[in-house]
Amino acid sequence: MPTAIEEPTEILRKRWEDLRAAEPHLRIRNAASRLGVSELELLATRTGAGAVRLRPDFRDLLAEVHTLGRVMALTRNEHVVHERKGTYANPTLEGHVWLFLGPEIDLRIFPDQWAEAFAVEEEGQGTVRHSLQFFAKDGGAVHKIYLTGASDKAAYDALVHRFRAEDRSAMLNVRPAPAPRPERPDAEIDAAGFQQGWRDLKDTHDFYQLLRKFGVSRTQALRLAPEGDFAVRVTTGALRYVLGEAHRRTLPIMLFVGNPGMLQIHSGEVGPLVDARGWMNILDRDLNLHVREEAIAQCWVVRKPTVDGIVTALECYDATGEMIIQVFGRRKPGIPELNAWRTLMWEVEKAMKA
Repeated sequence: MPTAIEEPTEILRKRWEDLRAAEPHLRIRNAASRLGVSELELLATRTGAGAVRLRPDFRDLLAEVHTLGRVMALTRNEHVVHERKGTYANPTLEGHVWLFLGPEIDLRIFPDQWAEAFAVEEEGQGTVRHSLQFFAKDGGAVHKIYLTGASDKAAYDALVHRFRAEDRSAMLNVRPAPAPRPERPDAEIDAAGFQQGWRDLKDTHDFYQLLRKFGVSRTQALRLAPEGDFAVRVTTGALRYVLGEAHRRTLPIMLFVGNPGMLQIHSGEVGPLVDARGWMNILDRDLNLHVREEAIAQCWVVRKPTVDGIVTALECYDATGEMIIQVFGRRKPGIPELNAWRTLMWEVEKAMKA
């Protein structure tokens, strides 16, 4: 008989089994939502049966993932999934933001948000998939690393063995994410000071600090942008148009998709759009992008000054004001923005202004 402590886990495991029997293709994230728990809590019911709890030594663990060879890196938020194949290279695992700056897998990691790690074995469609999965304090998935046919399975097994946790129970300390701070009224913002700070930017990375300094939300900042073309709202079809035109014009772009614990970036050309099951998709050899287009509530063309000139992005937000994807023209520090990308953004602003 299960103990009083084990019983909730046993009950949840049985509820998930019943749900999978009724809907065998339901993904764990969706199953967790249906069952009213986090993805981490649901996965933990498989501890010892396809899921191995790992020590949360994230820096040491990430320092070893290059040994796996070619893998698939997956980062998502509620409405966009970003999958990129390649190798983990050029890490910087110090400070409050960690980096992988490889030509294939390009990540910005916010380790303060990370709480748990698991190695997972899943069966499906006649294959067995192996992955490393990382979770935030609220139980949401932050990042996943899947083996591919070109990965080193022996290195994966060795890594799992090395980082296997001594505490292999399914008991977790999952805490709900703090409620978002309510947006301050526009009248309370030093709009003039904020606007001057925007005009004085030298690096796009400084924009976040500017938001914090003046206490504005992301979409509020766009409403309060300096006069001119610093932030122009466009219709929600802008993302589809931009991705389609980037493919048609063979224009290299950068796709930024993230959540509170991770930002994943693709740089390069993209394939054609494919619509399936309510998602807008790019299904390339090395990149899969899945966007729930109906979730896009706002799109903005946003321009920021830098030492290399103006940098332009298309930014898309959901109904809660959360950014779900950013698109830039491909560039590197010290190199001006592509004229072809600038031209495309001017076209979008002219034809699709909201």
